[in-house]
Amino acid sequence: MKRLRKFISSPQNSVMSAASLIMVMIVASRILGLVRQRVLANFFDPSELSLFFAAFRLPDTIFEVLVFGTFASAFIPVFAKNLKSGKKQAWELGGLIINWGALIFLGLAIIVIAFATPLYKIITPGFGPTDQSIIVSLARVLFAAQGFFVLSYVLTAALESSKRFFIPALAPLFYNLGIIIFTIVFYKDYHLMAPVIGVVVGAALHFLIQLPLAMKLGFRFTKSLKITSEVKKIAKLALPRVLEVSFLQIAKFVELSLATLISTSAYTYFTFGNSIQLIPVGLFGTSIAKAALPTLARQADNMVEFKKTLFETLNQVVFLMAPVAAFLVVARIPVVRLVFGTDLFTWESTVQTSLVVSAFAVGVFSQAANSILARSFYALHDTKTPVIASVSALTLNMILNGIFIFVLKLPVWSLAAAFSIASIIQSGILFSLIIKKTHNGVKHRLYIPVLKSLVAATTSGSLMFLILKFFDRSVWIKKLSFITATNLPFEKFVLDTRYTMNLIILTGIVGLIGVIVYVVVLLLLKSNELNVFMGLIKRIVSKQKYTTIPTEEEIS
Repeated sequence: MKRLRKFISSPQNSVMSAASLIMVMIVASRILGLVRQRVLANFFDPSELSLFFAAFRLPDTIFEVLVFGTFASAFIPVFAKNLKSGKKQAWELGGLIINWGALIFLGLAIIVIAFATPLYKIITPGFGPTDQSIIVSLARVLFAAQGFFVLSYVLTAALESSKRFFIPALAPLFYNLGIIIFTIVFYKDYHLMAPVIGVVVGAALHFLIQLPLAMKLGFRFTKSLKITSEVKKIAKLALPRVLEVSFLQIAKFVELSLATLISTSAYTYFTFGNSIQLIPVGLFGTSIAKAALPTLARQADNMVEFKKTLFETLNQVVFLMAPVAAFLVVARIPVVRLVFGTDLFTWESTVQTSLVVSAFAVGVFSQAANSILARSFYALHDTKTPVIASVSALTLNMILNGIFIFVLKLPVWSLAAAFSIASIIQSGILFSLIIKKTHNGVKHRLYIPVLKSLVAATTSGSLMFLILKFFDRSVWIKKLSFITATNLPFEKFVLDTRYTMNLIILTGIVGLIGVIVYVVVLLLLKSNELNVFMGLIKRIVSKQKYTTIPTEEEIS
């Protein structure tokens, strides 16, 4: 028990040790998140779930503008800097931010709840009056959950700034458990309101699980709403990021509105596809970015160390994400069938969701890179540059959405494709600007590691595609591939993927071969990221200390 308490409360002092811990917890959280989605797909059909997911839109908007618009870009850098001066001063700041956040959220929530009915008529034009009435009733309850999250994410940001990553990473598990348990137990009595109540309970648990450690480190509730110099600084730094997140919410409103015009179930397909692609983004993007931000913030005055941390971390993210993107593009249908294949989730639902997954997968590496790149600017107290890049990308995203749906009349996967295209362009802009900011000019060698990872992933994905088609019985029966034009006795070597175990076996083999090919190609290309990663594995096995900081020669 002493060792457990020490593990929970001890800081993680290196980027990769912190990121590794966050990765493990994110894997658990994302898997439980997929279980949550599977439970929802088991009890509600896609058209009903669209109402449930649509109800989150307004509560999520206020929460994300307040929380994601403030904490990552403004609160963490200021809080981390105050920790150097004194813990008491830093935690007093945390108490003030909780009060201000709760007050602003409460005011906005009351206004939005009062006008929820006309607002949802505007943002869900494809739904009828009955469906919109259900959405409004669900949304009004969901505001309570987001209120808990406003409080909880202040603690999350403060604990992460203190290099305590385990408890903040554990909190989402309790959130997902709340939804799962309440859905299973109460769906017969309360129908869609059952998971909504689960959301509120889960959000409360998300807050309560972090409170004891935060109070142990020095957090205290306060009645004060004092506007200190630190509060003013956070507000000033947050303004550009709030603008960016507001644009992001507008883009999400557009996605919801256009999805409702496609079909009643389309928003469920989009949401389910997004939940799958968020697993690698959260695992290799968000986790490493969260772990890196406090370190980057402390290294902002030492550009040599800052560059070492930033570019090593960024290259490792692309190295890890590229093969995942290739796998999701190739194995989209098996993945969706394995995750959401319930009686209420039809083959048509599977196909539509899988297309969304593949469209998102094209841009997952850029989403992960954006998490690192944006935070590198935040660490330098530059919130304007990433905001300008993000707003530009989101504007492009909305324009593409309109073209794909109204002009080209494409299905719901086109919304994911527009998002991926905009994300790739955004990462290219941020990468170029951070190079210019830290190197006083472009350093072409910095692009080489990224290109190596992308070449290896493309090679791996192509081979995985051929293998998947060759050993899938349905492909031969339906003559869906050029391979089936041959007269091979396919019944002797193919797998009938109508059966779950055969589907798991084929998907697992394809994924394993893809990883092997990816590694071999990177070996041939002499990838430094592969060497660093293998070194990490060896050090973990031998319990040696690992550092992600490369030499100056490696990044110059």
